[in-house]
Amino acid sequence: MAVHVYPCPIRWSDMDVYGVVNNVSFLRLLEEARVDLIWRLGAQNGDAFFSGGSVVVSHAISYRSPLVHQHSPVDIHMWVSEIRAASVTIDYEIKDDETVYAVASTTMAPYSYEGRHLRRIDAREEAFLERFFEDRRAIKV
Repeated sequence: MAVHVYPCPIRWSDMDVYGVVNNVSFLRLLEEARVDLIWRLGAQNGDAFFSGGSVVVSHAISYRSPLVHQHSPVDIHMWVSEIRAASVTIDYEIKDDETVYAVASTTMAPYSYEGRHLRRIDAREEAFLERFFEDRRAIKV
């Protein structure tokens, strides 16, 4: 098990009129971290995780503390909490040394854009995902 930590910059444009990072911007930050995990690390290690494509099935976010623009990045800790035949769930904690700003979860499914259908996770993808598996959920249901 390995939790992947992505140091994510907070941009001035991520804030809304109230001076906090907007809820939609949180989804963008999570996407940025997820891309770093899947495409940068996957490609780096010879894996073709979701090389045929993928779709987001669902997102859930629980906000814990307001996040505002800052010059140092926040850390997005992420891990795989569930691997199924045709979906994977990635959980996150967005935090710095002192504060947890949000916890979140994204479920994705591998998708064939060429054939326009969902597909199963293949053996290489599963092996890649298992490296980041941790049996815990960021959001307790």
